[in-house]
Amino acid sequence: MRIGLFATCLGDTLFPEAVKSTAVLLARLGHEVVFPPEQTCCGQMHVNTGYQREAVPLVRNFAEQFGDASIDAVVMPSGSCAGSVRHQHEIIAERYGDAALRAGVATVKSKTYELSEFLVDVLGVTGVGAYFPHRVTYHPTCHSLRMLRVGEKPLKLLRAVDSIDLVELPEADSCCGFGGTFALKNAETSTAMLQDKMRNITTTGAAVCTAGDSSCLMHIGGGLSRIKSGTRTLHLAQILSSTRTSPYVLTEAVR
Repeated sequence: MRIGLFATCLGDTLFPEAVKSTAVLLARLGHEVVFPPEQTCCGQMHVNTGYQREAVPLVRNFAEQFGDASIDAVVMPSGSCAGSVRHQHEIIAERYGDAALRAGVATVKSKTYELSEFLVDVLGVTGVGAYFPHRVTYHPTCHSLRMLRVGEKPLKLLRAVDSIDLVELPEADSCCGFGGTFALKNAETSTAMLQDKMRNITTTGAAVCTAGDSSCLMHIGGGLSRIKSGTRTLHLAQILSSTRTSPYVLTEAVR
């Protein structure tokens, strides 16, 4: 397949290794990965904060960049961005767009996937040749869990990783408290939610907490580092791209 890779804002600016790992993994599975150079933000942050009309140029650009018929699928290491493209873009196009935008959005929506659902549902694989000899726990992010409903797909991929010690996260489906601008506008509530999440993570004794969204991992990772938990965060793509011949070197977290 010819796969269009969407980096996301956080991937582009703060977590490029998650994006690179996605490309490495897909290429290792035998697919051509292309990166439309004019891609920008998907517009999720604008829509979520009420600036729907202002999101139109971003939605239009996404449809133009990834609507090429030669691109069989659009894949991104983010459940929240995939959720935005599949659900919010249609709303924006219907409310503020023209016929061309509505058609473009529909075309791209039908072939857009978060990484884990693409691997399991489209490619039909769970074992991707990954090797990661560390104790890991998995946090299901809200958008992937509730909007995309990826369910057990990330866990199926993790369970197939060679030498991994995968441990269940207590109260896994509880929000970590990030929620984009929610963490700024409701800082005390966000912090309290984060404390609950960190407590559950530390009880697992995991060296790594993984998830499919860099935004949640940024929030959780910042908290874990501040309390010197000894647990670090790592995107799911980075675990899945690690192999015996090219393993991910896990540095020790702050204690």
